[in-house]
Amino acid sequence: MKNRVAIWASAGFLIAAGWAIYALVATPPALTSADPMLLLVRLTCPIAFLSSYPIRVHWALLANAATYALIGWFAHIIWRRLSPRLRASSQPQ
Repeated sequence: MKNRVAIWASAGFLIAAGWAIYALVATPPALTSADPMLLLVRLTCPIAFLSSYPIRVHWALLANAATYALIGWFAHIIWRRLSPRLRASSQPQ
């Protein structure tokens, strides 16, 4: 379980890092209301919903990693609850 949650957290960190690099490299208006990529950013980086507040990049990276870790943890809990039922229903009788 710990490995899967760590993988989810790493994915969240890498996604936020990718958006940070995109914001630094892209020509203006990068990640503003005029940028068509903003919808994708808000879907993959939930901390972007707080864009009206100044958030440092390292806090955004950590917040996105924590958000993805929670998503991975919840997914693992749901999977463990549904797994016995799925195995029982798939066995021939």
